[in-house]
Amino acid sequence: MDAKAHWEQVYRDKLPQETSWFAPHLETSLDWIVLASGDRSARIFDVGGGESTLVDDLLAAGYRSILVLDLAGSAIGKARQRLGPAADSVDWAVGDATSFAFPPRSCDVWHDRAVFHFLTEAEDRAAYRRNLVSALRPGGSVVLATFGPHGPVKCSGLPTRRYDAAELSREMGARFQLERSAIVNHQTPFGGAQEFLYCLFRFQA
Repeated sequence: MDAKAHWEQVYRDKLPQETSWFAPHLETSLDWIVLASGDRSARIFDVGGGESTLVDDLLAAGYRSILVLDLAGSAIGKARQRLGPAADSVDWAVGDATSFAFPPRSCDVWHDRAVFHFLTEAEDRAAYRRNLVSALRPGGSVVLATFGPHGPVKCSGLPTRRYDAAELSREMGARFQLERSAIVNHQTPFGGAQEFLYCLFRFQA
């Protein structure tokens, strides 16, 4: 089963709270986006947004230029349905972060919670970075959350890569300046914990 079919099945067959990555609200993501964006006119890309309520919270915080991308159309459909009429103020896209044709130099803050750590092949990570560099405006920011050093080696049956801040900074490359990092322990709906590494990078064009 390819990646798209895998994630379509996950979002089609499971309720949000039946997935290990579910959280009612992504407080750290929201706080760091607010910190990075400067003002509410910033263009936000939520990459791998799935059914996350982050888009709800961004709208509630006053952001009005948001794009949500996910590989699974079923996840996008459920998020749109949940938002109701407010969904019309969001740009929605189904695609792969490594290959989707983002408008060049259009993104102020790129947010990714749990896409990058599924890119276990070097060529996929390189394609992701190329897309990121193309999409970001000069001085733009990246809020990137991956599994930390003690995070799971597998998630949803798929292998993952784990990072500490130094490793993730090296992976991102010299054009991305690490401004802050933190370990966040996510409590899963099943009573377990997953260690996430959050990093905030500033893009040097």
